[in-house]
Amino acid sequence: MAHFANLESQTDPTGFTSDEHLIVVRVVVVGNDIPANGDTIEDNDMHTDGEIYCKNLFNGGMWKQTSFSNSFRKQFAGRGMVYDPTKDKFISEQPYATWTLNDIDNWVAPITYPNDVTDKNIVWDDTNQKWIATDNSDPVNNFDWNSSELTWVSV
Repeated sequence: MAHFANLESQTDPTGFTSDEHLIVVRVVVVGNDIPANGDTIEDNDMHTDGEIYCKNLFNGGMWKQTSFSNSFRKQFAGRGMVYDPTKDKFISEQPYATWTLNDIDNWVAPITYPNDVTDKNIVWDDTNQKWIATDNSDPVNNFDWNSSELTWVSV
């Protein structure tokens, strides 16, 4: 089976910017027997014939093939993800305004994720630019991650 993402141009759905992005609005599955490049889609990943097939079948729209096994276009497309035509990749929705893409197009916080995660429920506090946690054995007290000392500090 081949998978195709239907894309729509939208203003940044996260609200972090006013940029226009190509957003995945749905992913559909079509049979591998669709003609493509003189053969079938099964043997022609990312061939435009599959995208044209979807455009005709669904009366228009913009379509890009996506890989269920993540073998092309970075990762399998999901609703709300962004398609970057320059990088030819599907990228997850930006989780927080302060996070940036790293060199392999994963979102990262401005402070590295804590290396001490044992028995902790960890969340990012974007307002205060820090990782905070509760300990599973003591869910009442909060902890802040001290990134220079690499320790949790009780608050």
